[in-house]
Amino acid sequence: MPKTLASDRTVSALREIVGPKGILTGDDMAGYLTDWRARSTGTAECVVMPASTEEVSKVVSYCSRHALPLYVQGGNTSLCGGSVPSKAGGDILLSTRRLNAVREIDSVSNLAVVEAGLVLANLHEIAEKHDRIFPMHLGSEGTAQIGGLLSTNSGGVSAVRYGPMRDLVAGLEVVLPDGSVISRLNGLRKDNRGFDWKHLFIGGEGTLGIVTAAALKLHTKMAARADALVAISSPAQATEVFRAVRDRFDTRLMACELVSGTEVSLTLKHVPGLRFPTPDVPDWMVLIELGDTGGEEALREGLQECLAELFEDGTIADAVVCQNLRESEDLWKWRHSFSEANKKAGHGIVFDPALRVKSVPEFIERAIPAALDMVPFAIPLTVCHLGDGNSHLIVMILKEDLPKINDLEELTHRMFERIHDIVADLGGSFSAEHGIGRKLVEEMVLRQPPAEIALMRAIKQAIDPKGIMSPGVLLG
Repeated sequence: MPKTLASDRTVSALREIVGPKGILTGDDMAGYLTDWRARSTGTAECVVMPASTEEVSKVVSYCSRHALPLYVQGGNTSLCGGSVPSKAGGDILLSTRRLNAVREIDSVSNLAVVEAGLVLANLHEIAEKHDRIFPMHLGSEGTAQIGGLLSTNSGGVSAVRYGPMRDLVAGLEVVLPDGSVISRLNGLRKDNRGFDWKHLFIGGEGTLGIVTAAALKLHTKMAARADALVAISSPAQATEVFRAVRDRFDTRLMACELVSGTEVSLTLKHVPGLRFPTPDVPDWMVLIELGDTGGEEALREGLQECLAELFEDGTIADAVVCQNLRESEDLWKWRHSFSEANKKAGHGIVFDPALRVKSVPEFIERAIPAALDMVPFAIPLTVCHLGDGNSHLIVMILKEDLPKINDLEELTHRMFERIHDIVADLGGSFSAEHGIGRKLVEEMVLRQPPAEIALMRAIKQAIDPKGIMSPGVLLG
């Protein structure tokens, strides 16, 4: 889109707010206008990178006065196309990359007050220095930012114990669509001053305002851990493993992941340097992590005893319990490499449903044949956060097989309809932790009760009457 006098004035005005280091134009914007999987690309007048809440407020105020569409981007790791601007032209993209300060660590109250652009892995390092943990772990933690994780209410592998981002937030600072700032970063455990408005912005995907900082809940660092790989013959056995381990260890269960052998084999092929603990990859497996403040040897022995009982009664086929930290880290390293491998292998049609744990096996047993009925040469990959019922199904079409697909977009829509019908039949949600973005807007309109859609649109209209915040995302 050719530049106009108006766009020159916009760039000049925004540069005056954030300084020459805080704005990108032309070819310098390329890395921000396409998502990390190269599936969504938009255009923008400029990428503006404020370095303070005050600068964010001034940028938003300018966009509000001039009715400029404003999109917000964190680490750009979105899987639903919500972190890049539209293709219409005239958009402003605000990156939180420079909003990365740690404002406070309170180890007595177990709180970290950090800005939205702080990378998750950096927060882990900072918490470690204070003998604390921030218990959110996922494959993209080296690039994902706190604001982006909040915007989609991300879950990760430890949600079974600590919950998703919504459960890890004690307060927010937000710039509203008119540029005003609201803040409750005091992190009080009890605070009944009216509506708990932070929950509107967690999962809001930037459609109601811009989160600039958050008070996050830290937790006690685990002195002991025990990890295991458990081989099973079917997903139905996974729920029995989960129930047995949870009933025995209760809150010491940190993570419980159901993984298909197809996903592991694909990852070992495409990501070098990974170690798998057995010569052969099982068809199905469960990864378990326990954490405790007590002795590690006792924890490991307890896990071995639990798994031995499951082996004796025929629930599991085999198990490997990690004997040291290196083996544990190797186990989770290949688990967190799935996204990288899938991107290299081909085009994955990704499903992100949430179900009751007991319904997970039935979903897998019904969804995989339904997907293969539509694309017989696809490879079904399953990665399930078993403890909270979040069941990722990736229908992988290898790069060499993509030419066999006449219309990939049309196939994706038909597959969404068929797989999400199964999710609805099982009483689940078609979106667990990836968000809606632009990818699932039609699903929102088709599958959510009209009264819910009307309520969300009324909230959007009340907070963002000009409709400048991430138009087209979440609610269409």
